[in-house]
Amino acid sequence: MPPSVAWTGTAVRVVDQRALPGELVLRDLPDVDAVVDAIATLAVRGANVIGTTGAFGVVLGLRAGLPLDEVAERVAGTRPTAVNLRVAVQAVVDAVRSGRDPLEVALALVDADRDQCRRIGEAGRDELVDRHRLLTHCNTGRLATTGWGTALGIVHAKAEAGHPVRVLATETRPLRQGARLTAWELERSGVDVEVIVDAAAAGAILGGRVDAVVVGADRIAANGDTANKVGTLGLALAADRAGVPFYVAATLNAVDLAVPDASHVPVELRRAAEVLDRPGDVDVPVWNPAFDLTPGGLVTGIVTEVGVLRPPYTSTLADAVRASDRQGER
Repeated sequence: MPPSVAWTGTAVRVVDQRALPGELVLRDLPDVDAVVDAIATLAVRGANVIGTTGAFGVVLGLRAGLPLDEVAERVAGTRPTAVNLRVAVQAVVDAVRSGRDPLEVALALVDADRDQCRRIGEAGRDELVDRHRLLTHCNTGRLATTGWGTALGIVHAKAEAGHPVRVLATETRPLRQGARLTAWELERSGVDVEVIVDAAAAGAILGGRVDAVVVGADRIAANGDTANKVGTLGLALAADRAGVPFYVAATLNAVDLAVPDASHVPVELRRAAEVLDRPGDVDVPVWNPAFDLTPGGLVTGIVTEVGVLRPPYTSTLADAVRASDRQGER
């Protein structure tokens, strides 16, 4: 599979995820307008790859002569829930203000994400060495990052090590990222995958078909509360009831220590047309949140590039982030 995001020298090249699985389409985004549109319309999606694409978007805006603050705020505001986007944009802004080359910083973010995903995969592989049937939600793999992925990075690491692994992938309504993207990616990688509708997930967990639930994260609050694709909360509640471990896999860039808990996380609302998507659907009001918020108390562990963090998250997350900041890894 080609890289999910790459720099061509004059544009940022991305996999248009809207065309999958029917067609693998590579799009060149030549300016900041194209980058913002690709992120807003979900041609580019997945917290990590949104961040790296956004960083290149700032570079393109600066090359076009746009003011730094204006282009940075425009790109960072495209998707409000995922903190990776704002972190990546801020890294480019800091580079410009300190006299460094913003393109070099954007390219370094791609390399760092790839390395962090590898470390997440290895940490999760060791954590889940005896758990072979994994349920995941949405898409968190090579399409959503520049490397193995976060939650799917664990799957890829297990498969590469020769560990038995089988994935139950939720369909992930309303845009079906699990059925369209996760299943496509895992099939191409030779991983045993089965798609289930979202409404069947709790039954699968309580019915003994799942050894562990592993999901990604778009933002993690200081206390371990997690914002992720809507439907995640229901999986966490079902796992808690069944005594099945529930893991969140994310880079430390997803941790926002400035947000004490989930009540301070903005949740993006998307168009009703994504839900009422069939001709003849009744014209009624629709509440279509892109994310829901899972309390940290339901999370068994947070798998990061520095290892598996465990409760109390108010201390383990803060310690990990500050240590990473001191080492210049974020």
